[in-house]
Amino acid sequence: MTTTATATKQFMTSDQLLEHWQGHRNLTRRVIEAFPEKELFEFSVGGMRPFAKLALELISIGGPALKGIVNKNMEAYNEEGFNPKTKEDLLTKWDEETEVINHYFSQITEERFQETFNLFGQYEFPVYQNILYFVDNEIHHRGQGYTYLRALGIEPPFFWERF
Repeated sequence: MTTTATATKQFMTSDQLLEHWQGHRNLTRRVIEAFPEKELFEFSVGGMRPFAKLALELISIGGPALKGIVNKNMEAYNEEGFNPKTKEDLLTKWDEETEVINHYFSQITEERFQETFNLFGQYEFPVYQNILYFVDNEIHHRGQGYTYLRALGIEPPFFWERF
């Protein structure tokens, strides 16, 4: 029996992955900005949460999750620590968490991306899969935001304009 060794080639660097994620975050920030203040916190469709609550979920995942990964801390998920009252509060926290993401993401070595980690003590997957989930979850919730904006008669930002 013969075996063939295959070389693996990296198709994306960790810097490119972060840039991709931050592109989505830039677009989600613009969706937050597009909402009128009152509707950001109150408007919903079909019993879904208002977009401010969806954005709060995203804020509560990205930075805290990366910090947990870097520090190997499996502390439970919690979005109770921050309760924005205005769009400006939400955007300020969004920007702060962007810097937290940049800070901790840069501390994850290439080897750690392949390492299994029990995120928030609940989600045991390789680090790269957790990070891809963060992006997928954001895209999902941003889609809800697009639906809300359209229901309000507001044209959302073009989804391909992420920077």
